[in-house]
Amino acid sequence: MYLSHFGLDEPPFRITPNTDFFFDGANRGAMLDALLYAITHDEGIVKVTGEVGSGKTMLCRVLINRLPKNVETIYLANPSLSREEILHAIAEDLRVELTGQRTTLLLRALQNHLIDRYAQGQRVVVLIDEAHAMPTESLEEIRLLSNLESSRHKLLQIVLFGQPELDERLSRNDMRQLNERVTHSFKLDPMQRPDISSYIDFRLRAAGYRGPELFTPAAQKLIAGESQGLTRRVNILADKSLLAAFSDGATQVLLKHARAAIKDSGFRRIGRAFNPWWLAAGGVAAGLLIGVVLQYTPLFNWIGGVFGGPNAKHSEQKQVPSPSVLDSEKSKPAVPSTDARAAASPSPIAASAAAPASQPAESIKPATPAPEAAADPVVDKPRESPSQAKSDTVSVEPARAASPETKAAARDPAPTQPAASSTADPAAPDTAALRGQLARERYVATRRWLQETPVDRYSIQLLTATEVDATGMETFLQRASEVVDLRQIYLYRWRANGRFSYGVTYGTFDSLPESRAVIAKLPAPLRTFKPYPESLGVIRKLNPL
Repeated sequence: MYLSHFGLDEPPFRITPNTDFFFDGANRGAMLDALLYAITHDEGIVKVTGEVGSGKTMLCRVLINRLPKNVETIYLANPSLSREEILHAIAEDLRVELTGQRTTLLLRALQNHLIDRYAQGQRVVVLIDEAHAMPTESLEEIRLLSNLESSRHKLLQIVLFGQPELDERLSRNDMRQLNERVTHSFKLDPMQRPDISSYIDFRLRAAGYRGPELFTPAAQKLIAGESQGLTRRVNILADKSLLAAFSDGATQVLLKHARAAIKDSGFRRIGRAFNPWWLAAGGVAAGLLIGVVLQYTPLFNWIGGVFGGPNAKHSEQKQVPSPSVLDSEKSKPAVPSTDARAAASPSPIAASAAAPASQPAESIKPATPAPEAAADPVVDKPRESPSQAKSDTVSVEPARAASPETKAAARDPAPTQPAASSTADPAAPDTAALRGQLARERYVATRRWLQETPVDRYSIQLLTATEVDATGMETFLQRASEVVDLRQIYLYRWRANGRFSYGVTYGTFDSLPESRAVIAKLPAPLRTFKPYPESLGVIRKLNPL
């Protein structure tokens, strides 16, 4: 209905999974790479959990398309299959005749067939959607299927996609045998507000939109808050917002259109429902605590005087941290444990800095260019920003053409001067939170680039990272400087929810097709995290620091 009005080739926000609209930002691309590694390296049962509408089915469909040709996939979308029906469904897809046989004979026949497939260099992976709704006996059958193996290798890979209830079911005592066979757990977290802005723009561009930014920042912010970061909700609200703008005859989606979409949708908040009993219990406990403190305050003061002496009060005050220290402590993100990191979305930057060879992150870390990297085509030189117009142009070539002198020249010395004089110049950006000389240099240069470059230009988003992930940023920049002109690499950061996030982009381009053409020619180390075009308008909306 609104396609011609906004210049779209097709609806951009259908909720039916379409792999052409797969958004690899918000760690989706990194998680896909980790799944590919786990499946192709005999890693047993893999589990992916996420809230309703977080994009699990889309991730599953893209995974099927990205698997190597020697991997045969079996997709089970019906979670209510019994244990015998699961066996027959797998056998039917593999063209194995199992009619009239008992369960034990079915398993033996299936194992023999899988051994033959493995001998021919073929792999078989079973992808089970909505696994949280499977009957208990069917989950037990999954455990038995995971035991099918040769003398050295697993014959059948199993990937379970489900809602968070799947974690709760597997944590039960009667499910511990199956839970112990889960070698990798991934959690598909909701998207953050900057990711949602990029997601909306990406879907519009993929549907053929070529104009300026269609959704106003206020409309995007409202959609981000109401959707709670769930992709299905974002799609529904964005689609209805476009319809409201079309009905209004507007050429841009305004705040009132997003409000109309939200009013028409009536989404419920996801999370623990409010229970007044807990509030009452908390009030009673707080009252009891206050009563105890008031009753025994003289005793506490007497004990402090006896053991602390006349300076006890003063020394106690010295131990109270200042408000700035408290604020900095609150802003520090919690460092997850090893198990928690395995269950969370893959950390691409941390993985690229120091991931052991046996971990799935090895497949997604930017590797030092191998000899064959020299065969990568020469990248088209991106458009120079005004700040670079007066500097000598260094063409982008593969690593084999870069001498030590070239690498040294590629690191633009101009940004280092503001960084060195930042203490004297109040307007200079603060680089204290950045780790590494290259990161500080590119951060200062990027501030100037963002100020001087028009908002209708594009750059190539190489990666995004949280403050925890940013420990490997310097390593990534060093590797990037070996294959492209470092002056074309930009590093910006923004603060959201009390913590820093970082973005790294490459080049400046006049149009979206131009940036997409360059993506296809990027050297291998820069294609690791599935780069995608990003407009400077979107970057500026983040209010980079």
